[in-house]
Amino acid sequence: MHVNGKVALVTGGAQGIGRAFVQALLGKGAKVALLDRNPEAGQQSKAALDEQFEAQRTVFIQCDVTDTEQLKGAFKKVIEHFGRLDIVVNNAGVNNEKDWESTIQINLTSVIRGTYLGLEYMRKGNGGDGGVIINISSLAGLMPAAFQPVYCATKHGVIGFTRSIALAANMENYGVRLNTICPGFVNTPILQSIDKEENMGQYYSYKDEIKNMMQFYGVMDPSIIAEGLITIIEDDTLNGEVMKITASQGIHFQEYNQTPYTSKR
Repeated sequence: MHVNGKVALVTGGAQGIGRAFVQALLGKGAKVALLDRNPEAGQQSKAALDEQFEAQRTVFIQCDVTDTEQLKGAFKKVIEHFGRLDIVVNNAGVNNEKDWESTIQINLTSVIRGTYLGLEYMRKGNGGDGGVIINISSLAGLMPAAFQPVYCATKHGVIGFTRSIALAANMENYGVRLNTICPGFVNTPILQSIDKEENMGQYYSYKDEIKNMMQFYGVMDPSIIAEGLITIIEDDTLNGEVMKITASQGIHFQEYNQTPYTSKR
């Protein structure tokens, strides 16, 4: 898919990796709706982007992804504003082991809901022209994370859900590709959350151990993750893939030995 002229929706788009995604998409000629629950961060991002790109190519929509009606309404607004939808990036995420139920709502439930909304608007046979959905997981979705068990569970869930729905979309000829990105440590506000007891809860005492891990594995700039996003969008052969991005190996893909069974119908 050529990004130029396409319409993208990015959740958690006001800062961190989400903001880098918005920047990269605009740089490739897309129109972008950035969704974020923080109105101040959203408006600041929109203003900064307007200095670089034509103002009419972006729209900021305040949205709490855990609020079903808000998320549905945001998708509707994007269609009303730009007239179409081609790319959905379910990126909003948190690290909060103390309020773990909220972490599941934001990191997993809203990703599932955002995926279904994207499919509803984009799939062929339902009036859509096809498209791409990218769900953001983490390397913690591929391995255990001792001091972030709930975060880890949500990120494993994102991978399992996306790989499964990608198979279903292919079997049903939706014309929509679905893939996952799993970054290692990235320099974003989430990294700062490990210093806060209100985020880490019972694992707060291990914060120095996590910092040592960060030092060992290296911390990446969000722009590297945005490169991975553009790669997935532009390569029409990628569906159900799990892209890993690490400081040591850059962009590469997870290999799975077992080929999933696919229906012959």
